[in-house]
Amino acid sequence: MAELALIISIIALYLAFMAYQKVGGLGDQKKQSEALSHIGDALIKATNSLREKTADALDKLETSLRTKETRTTPRKETKGEEEG
Repeated sequence: MAELALIISIIALYLAFMAYQKVGGLGDQKKQSEALSHIGDALIKATNSLREKTADALDKLETSLRTKETRTTPRKETKGEEEG
């Protein structure tokens, strides 16, 4: 009975190996790994570009707000306005 179980397990192992090879085996995993690596690199470039654009926009916004602050300085009250 043990011999039959051993033979069946060897056949199952062989079939599993053949199915793995048919699906792609290690070569397919390497291709997928390279593709994911390229996608990761593209994401890093896009993130860096977006970060730079956001920083530039915030710098422009800050400059705009600071120029508005200097243009609209609070007016000084004169003595006549303080008493009234």
